[in-house]
Amino acid sequence: MKIVATLLALALFLALAVVRAGAQPSDGALRIGDVLTIGLPGEAALNKDFPVDRKGAITLPEAGALRVAGHSLDAATVMIRDALAHAYRDLDKLSVTLKERRLPLTVLGYVKNPGDVVLAGDANVQTALVAAGGVSQGAQLDRMTVTHADGKREQFDYKKYLDTGDANALPRLAPLDVIFVPASPLTGNVQIDFDGRTLAATGDGGEERSAIRIFGEVNTPATFAYRKGASVIDMIMRAGGVTRYSAPEQIRILNKTKPVIFNLQAYLDTGDTALLPDVEPGATIYVPKSVEEIRSGKLTVYVMGEVAKPGAFETRDGASFIDILANAGGPTRYADTRQIHIIHGDGKITNVDLVKYADGSGGQLPSVKPGDAIFVPEKNESADQPSWLKIAPTRAVQVLGALYKPGRYEWSDEMSLFDLLSNAGGPTAHADISHIQILRKDGDKAAPVLFDLDTFLKGGGSLQNVPKIHAGYVVMVPELPQDTADNKAQWMRQGPERSIYVMGQVGIPGRYAFNTGLGFLDILTAANGPTAGADVRNIRVAHRGEKGSRVSRVNLSAYFATGDEKLLPKVRPGDVIFVPDQSKNYLDEPPSEVVRVLGAVGKPGRYPYSDEMSILDLLAEAGGPTADALQDRIIVVNLSSTQSQAHVFDLLAFAKTGDIRRVPVVRAGDVVYIPNHGQDEWQQITGAIGNMVSAASLAGIAASLSHSSGH
Repeated sequence: MKIVATLLALALFLALAVVRAGAQPSDGALRIGDVLTIGLPGEAALNKDFPVDRKGAITLPEAGALRVAGHSLDAATVMIRDALAHAYRDLDKLSVTLKERRLPLTVLGYVKNPGDVVLAGDANVQTALVAAGGVSQGAQLDRMTVTHADGKREQFDYKKYLDTGDANALPRLAPLDVIFVPASPLTGNVQIDFDGRTLAATGDGGEERSAIRIFGEVNTPATFAYRKGASVIDMIMRAGGVTRYSAPEQIRILNKTKPVIFNLQAYLDTGDTALLPDVEPGATIYVPKSVEEIRSGKLTVYVMGEVAKPGAFETRDGASFIDILANAGGPTRYADTRQIHIIHGDGKITNVDLVKYADGSGGQLPSVKPGDAIFVPEKNESADQPSWLKIAPTRAVQVLGALYKPGRYEWSDEMSLFDLLSNAGGPTAHADISHIQILRKDGDKAAPVLFDLDTFLKGGGSLQNVPKIHAGYVVMVPELPQDTADNKAQWMRQGPERSIYVMGQVGIPGRYAFNTGLGFLDILTAANGPTAGADVRNIRVAHRGEKGSRVSRVNLSAYFATGDEKLLPKVRPGDVIFVPDQSKNYLDEPPSEVVRVLGAVGKPGRYPYSDEMSILDLLAEAGGPTADALQDRIIVVNLSSTQSQAHVFDLLAFAKTGDIRRVPVVRAGDVVYIPNHGQDEWQQITGAIGNMVSAASLAGIAASLSHSSGH
């Protein structure tokens, strides 16, 4: 027992020595939060733990508060011994050890449980945030601050630490430090419980000066934090990519005061990184909406003046004057319907009195041909303005299109284009201000000029770049299309270069708008998908835009079975998709793609065949051998352009053994023949297939049949 007691005492002494050695402060100085253990035999009031409080002192019995923070453990021991010497004697056995290092902190801001926390001495910012319940949704992770006890404030990027795991990105913590977690400015001034999806949709831009603003035709317009080295592609992807209505050729990037137009389509077509513009801190990226270009052509008729929707319209044979005028929305309340002018393509002018025609006394309306223009003038007098005839053409400017007050305005050269647009009520909500058309007149000639007001308003620039307006000019503000994918009601206004054709067994076959951002499944879904009778294994795609002729076959059933995107073809505008019917004529299937099953089976005929099938699948699809079939003498004829061969398959032997090696290989284009008991003679069998195979194959069949008969 003495030996055991001695060993236990030795183990306890070694453990205390290890604890005391391990608890020594690395920098030699005690800190606020440290826990000291004082030992003095026979004094229960001293034999306990004494924590260093927020003032850096410990409270000793009979001695009071004693400041020990900042002193080494040895110096603190001497100070404690001197302080206790007034109340205690025999302090030779007094021991002072550092039991534990603690780190008192304060965590405030956008955390779940703000307040004071006490951590282990080697704790970092992450453990402090966890002790405070973690950060709340909407916290700004890249702009946290630590305020030290001396008042010094240190800002750090906690997001960088989470991305890289680099502990050097976090500040060193000291007792009484205050960690503050700010809220993202995107959360607004009203406290709202956000979810992750809502916060992601608002972006992560916290720094107002360096944040990247992305808006327009993107899926998630928002403000995003600037990242060094990020390209314009990276920023657009952070905004969810462009929408189907975007104009990828006209993306605008404003770096400070330098606007740049980026052609995303050209970059995707070429992969040339030289086309990628730089994205600087604080840049603005705008993805405009796709707009219709100026329409002109052999089938175009122009309607101008006092109509609801002036513009260029595609016509067709049989379209009358009333049809065209109604398509333009009809005359407005200020239209002079007695003085409508039709300007023919050859320069002749025909006047139309629509009032007389409505009364039945005007006779027949003139025909309108492609290239003609219909002009509906304004009434001479109206309630809010005098007769337009009082303003001479040398002092007037015509303003047309998507404005609140289009019309004819008196002009003076000291005014600018902005004055004119303001006087016309400004552009409407659907106006395309990036393609304002200005028709300049010089004598008997006119020259059109385009002005991008949208870019100028966003990026600024020299006023010298704003077109000068003079009397006699015509300013046209076109209207944005309400739906660039409209392929039904306005199919005539949709060019073939933006269309794809879907025919056959689909829900709604027809002509659909298409762009390179869409895929095969997009256009098939737009047509309401295949019908119940569609043959989805043999969909054909005719690629019309390529040199020569190329037709792809799509096995949509295999795609749904594997999910392999490589099975789907790349389609482009102009291509034709045809979904055949399952009950198509047998002539539609070439012999090289089917296997012919003849003889004593339930349903002889031609069957589609793929490489993953076997002769067993064919026999099952054909209804199986009949009762009088010679199942041990099934003949497989492999047809080839060089030399055809035939093999005998013993189905009975395979059924008994299950040896897969007995199953012959069957390929598309082959013939499978099952004789019956009435054809068990060699001459009858060879007569049935003799014209398909060579003499050597017939000899092999004869040997196989003889062997089968012997058994």
